[in-house]
Amino acid sequence: MSNDDITLTAGDAEVTVQPANGGRVGGLRVGGTELLRQGERYGCFPMVPWCGRIRDGRFRDGATVHQMPLNAPPNAIHGTARDGAWRTARVTEDEAVLTYDLTEPWPYPGRVTQVIALAPDALTLTMSVETYESSFPAQIGWHPWFNRSLDGADVRIGFTPAWQEERGPDHLPTGNRVDPRPGPWDDCFGMPGGVNVTLTWPGRLELRVTSREEWVVLYDEQEAAVCVEPQTGPPNGLNTLPRLVTPLQPLEAATTWTWRPA
Repeated sequence: MSNDDITLTAGDAEVTVQPANGGRVGGLRVGGTELLRQGERYGCFPMVPWCGRIRDGRFRDGATVHQMPLNAPPNAIHGTARDGAWRTARVTEDEAVLTYDLTEPWPYPGRVTQVIALAPDALTLTMSVETYESSFPAQIGWHPWFNRSLDGADVRIGFTPAWQEERGPDHLPTGNRVDPRPGPWDDCFGMPGGVNVTLTWPGRLELRVTSREEWVVLYDEQEAAVCVEPQTGPPNGLNTLPRLVTPLQPLEAATTWTWRPA
């Protein structure tokens, strides 16, 4: 199959999938209204094989220290798969399956599979990382850029986290958990019952981001968009809370966005 853009439809919802542009969801339109910030770097991209920043771009696996490129100096950020071309494995009217083989600079062989499934009132993104060779630490997450304003209605963010990861001057968690603080945010929060964040554009739309994972990064320091990023661990998690991918145990995660009129 080619890696041309893909259009999925269900009811009055339409999704554009961009395999060649990092396997990202380039657009989500509901009733003709675009919910995601447009542009090559925006939409919603998969964060894999890590999420957020790695301090100094280095992570340890046993006795070995690996160095990733410093694409957000002095750190490495958001994984490598968003910079690569994904392959289209299967497409139907309302679902696309993409794959990406991990390659340099990531030091371990593995395959990422992402399923983008659209319903009339929901979008579900599912991702897995698997290997048939050596085990390695990894993370999975998504980085959507939701438009701050829809038809003149500014978004309101609602969520009840159990804690906030204290953020150091380098934008990385210090390891301390603190009571949640008001925004603006570029911060990681813990939601042990699962991610559950509601975006409301009054009079227009309510969209709920959910995931069984318990970590979410909120970013609202930009005028054009806000980000709600479910992920399998906190920033710098390859060092502080690694999840292991083994030949017998892939790493899997999913998030669902559900919407309704506000």
